[in-house]
Amino acid sequence: MSNTNVLALVGSLRVGSVNRRLAETAEAVAPGNSSVTVFDGLADIPFYNEDLDTADNSIPAVVALREAAADADAFLLVTPEYNGTIPAVLKNAIDWLSRPYGAGAIKDKPVAVVSASPSGNGAQWAHEDTRKAARIAGGKVLEDVTLAIGGTIDKFGDGHPRENVEVAGQITEVVEVLVRATKELVDA
Repeated sequence: MSNTNVLALVGSLRVGSVNRRLAETAEAVAPGNSSVTVFDGLADIPFYNEDLDTADNSIPAVVALREAAADADAFLLVTPEYNGTIPAVLKNAIDWLSRPYGAGAIKDKPVAVVSASPSGNGAQWAHEDTRKAARIAGGKVLEDVTLAIGGTIDKFGDGHPRENVEVAGQITEVVEVLVRATKELVDA
């Protein structure tokens, strides 16, 4: 059985953000038959513009994202909620990965979304919008995986989410489902 590579894209650019730490938790708790890699570099990617997306215009940050996505077997999208929706940086990454149309690096790969917010709703609106964007981009969004974590300030305080047994377990389950979905696609 080969190793499943999961690429995590985080919608917050803050180094110490809860969502970044949730992605780091996924790295730490990934089962032995998988690895999770948090992509660093979304801040360097220009807003999607078809005029920039040409064969003769190689943008290093976009090349790095697309190469990491091409090497990935599955995606873990981790999002906060900005003004009731998906952060622009995460949506922009999905836009770049959806191209070329019909053959983007996200196409037909399993996708799971995790959202977190200090509010009680756990960034549900961003969670749903992220799932929608990934689905339209061609990803196989896992319908049975919905992890939205609310009340993060009370839940984590100054601690890291991986120190919270319940949340670490939930993240482990998400990664395990991604790994199983990837294996099912290969075996199909």
